[in-house]
Amino acid sequence: MIIENSLPVLLSRLDFAWITTMHILWTPLTIGMSWLLFVLEIAWLRTGDERWYKLNRFFEKIFIINFGAGVATGVTMEMAFGILYGPFSQAVGPFFGNILGFETITAFMYEAGFIGLMVFGWGKVSKGMHAFATFNVGLSSSLSAMWILVANSWMQTPNGVVLKDGLFQVTNWWHAILNDNFIWGFPHMWMATLELSLFVMAGVSAWFILKNRNADLFTKMLKPTLLALLVVTPLQIFIGDSVGKDVADTQPTSLAAMEGHYHTYLPDGKPNTSWNLIAIPNANNDGNVFQISIPHVLSLLETHTWNGVVKGLDHYPVQDRPDVWVPFYSFRAMVAIGFFLFFVALWGNWLRLRGKFNAQALRQHPWFLRAVVFSAFLPYLAIWTGWWVREIGRQPWVVYGLMRTYEGVSNMSVMQEVVWFAGYIVFELVVWAGAWYFFSRVIAKGVDGIAPSETLFHHHEEEGSQAGGGHVQTTFAKPTLKPER
Repeated sequence: MIIENSLPVLLSRLDFAWITTMHILWTPLTIGMSWLLFVLEIAWLRTGDERWYKLNRFFEKIFIINFGAGVATGVTMEMAFGILYGPFSQAVGPFFGNILGFETITAFMYEAGFIGLMVFGWGKVSKGMHAFATFNVGLSSSLSAMWILVANSWMQTPNGVVLKDGLFQVTNWWHAILNDNFIWGFPHMWMATLELSLFVMAGVSAWFILKNRNADLFTKMLKPTLLALLVVTPLQIFIGDSVGKDVADTQPTSLAAMEGHYHTYLPDGKPNTSWNLIAIPNANNDGNVFQISIPHVLSLLETHTWNGVVKGLDHYPVQDRPDVWVPFYSFRAMVAIGFFLFFVALWGNWLRLRGKFNAQALRQHPWFLRAVVFSAFLPYLAIWTGWWVREIGRQPWVVYGLMRTYEGVSNMSVMQEVVWFAGYIVFELVVWAGAWYFFSRVIAKGVDGIAPSETLFHHHEEEGSQAGGGHVQTTFAKPTLKPER
């Protein structure tokens, strides 16, 4: 029998937290950058500007490395479900089995069919077909994210099911798929992938400008990227606020933990409307030892009223309360990063309006370029902390309100847990180190080794025109039964 707060349960949680944290390093960039590569390719096809082609081929190398690391770490996460959370995997099989099957058929296999064409098809298929392949990589990766968020959001708001005979049986597929948390949770995550990818591309561009390597080329990349971020960053803040209001309605214990909000009412009976800027929870998880609070801000944020009631943790049994430390400070880190990234986007577009957006002028603003380089890493931290808020805030439930975490953990000894944990740590770190090794090589090489597009496509276009406007003519070798001598 597994005890709720035992060491094996804690180790299972830590192990899976490590696996998902390392996996989520790679997948968001794959999703967002695939769309940006498509945009670069379309810009090249429409304008004929060779610079867009070179930028596309350069960032595609970063995409490929990232994609490979994402696949490798994704396999370990699938293993971890069965190894660490066997009872949970069995119980959610009637729902998860279908959802992950949909993801495999409509997204993973779909993406696998086009990514080879995208990566290896340069000069072997027409320009239009290659752009079509890139578009489909973007679409399929977004579909994959959608199905994964369907599954995870259902764990937050398990609509459309009943728990019967130890299995979650689906009573309404529409409600289960379009569950309450998914409605805002998926747009929030998808927008995070786009924001991350834009800042990675902007950060790499700023680094090259600082180093005065192909500075004019990367200035051309930086301009539209920062303009796009002027739209994306505030939109992400708005969507995040909408997610918060949804959590307040569907997962109030998680919201209370995020805000360190223990007491629904003050001693005088009035609603506790204060928002905690800093808080130190006590050991009993029933109050704060120290806090710095701003009156009325919490009510304004969650109810959009001056004195609205926001339920505190005292409204719920102690055994149903999540830990506060990680959700509280992770949430604040995520929000602070979101506003800082918005500030960087404003800063860059302000320089642009002042006519300071050429390579020579930008090097006169090194602190701006350094801020953009630094900002390439911040979205990773924002995604990490946001995911920690989401997962730890749901505790002590693995399926909110229906299955507690200890009920879904595999019955393993502490030694078995430690062995698996050590193995996963080593594997993930090897993948991480390998990816960064290849990233550094790509950055060091830059764009200088990228051949002009005409070397790939020019002779094919001539052959196509001679054949009546097609592409490379397919030829078939005549089979022979005997080797020539």
